[in-house]
Amino acid sequence: MSAGRKSGNSGNAMRTGMVFLSFVVLLVIAAAWNLRSGSVSIPISEIAEILSGRGDPDSTAYSVIWKIRLPRMILSAVLGGALSLSGFLIQTFFRNPIAGPFVLGISSGAKMFLAFATIAVSGLFADMPVSATVAASFAGSVLSLLIVILFTGRVRNMSSLLVIGMMISYICSAVTDLLINFANDSDIINLTHWSMGSFSAASWQSARISTIIVIPAFFVVLAFSKQMEAYSLGEGYAMSLGVDIKALRVLLVLLTGVLSASVAAFAGPISFVGIAVPHICRMLLKTEKPILMIPASFLCGAVFCMLCDLAARMLFSPTELSISTVTSAVGAPIVIWLMLTRRNRNGG
Repeated sequence: MSAGRKSGNSGNAMRTGMVFLSFVVLLVIAAAWNLRSGSVSIPISEIAEILSGRGDPDSTAYSVIWKIRLPRMILSAVLGGALSLSGFLIQTFFRNPIAGPFVLGISSGAKMFLAFATIAVSGLFADMPVSATVAASFAGSVLSLLIVILFTGRVRNMSSLLVIGMMISYICSAVTDLLINFANDSDIINLTHWSMGSFSAASWQSARISTIIVIPAFFVVLAFSKQMEAYSLGEGYAMSLGVDIKALRVLLVLLTGVLSASVAAFAGPISFVGIAVPHICRMLLKTEKPILMIPASFLCGAVFCMLCDLAARMLFSPTELSISTVTSAVGAPIVIWLMLTRRNRNGG
């Protein structure tokens, strides 16, 4: 019995190690592929010289790497990880793998507040300050999530809660469309471009700010992994271990809001990543332990968004697709399969 348990633990450890090693290798491959590919193809050897500081600062390749591709690659990786992590937090909160920032109306709430803020400050600033963009997105994300949470005690099943989240999304979208009627042409263009979701506006400033916000949030989430694991096993069990349920809920809401707002502020709404990626990690790791799921979701989300952004840039080059077009095409089938699988497990 003991030998069998040790063998099982050894197999699980090997699986976990292989999964994380695969994520790291894919991350390196995706990064190199993103830096190499585009309208100007740059050899890997030249990229290595540029990144090591031995490249010619006056060359076109140097400008393309440092001013365009590298900050975009970093932004897509950081925000992809943030979006996947926020999805895992929401799924932990609701104990439902189909919950996600996009489905529950969080992205639409961020869009609504950002539209209001853009119109409100258009007469004061030539360009929307980054701080105002982040603040508006955060407020909209948290407000939408809080509204959904208010309904958790009034519905009997999670399916109804997801429908409520979708209805909140429609309401926020309707309000946004109403606000756009009062916007000037330049604001309408900016909001329309933002609502499609894209990393094309990436810069070193956006990459730096998003990293400063997301990475500390990641470590805070990781620090509370034990409490989250106890919470996922039931509130009664968590309370018996001394977990402050109310404080943990508030923390989950705030962290979800911060991560979702970062994505909305710098890339716009990106669909299905927050749902699909955590589920991919569960299938690969064969576990739902937060101590493993948190870093796995972040790494897998980074790889997923980097590859989707590459596809958005390259599939119909020189025309660039919105990032949500690609993530939806990949993520939606995963969600459909997940829902069918859950239905079969529940006996139809």
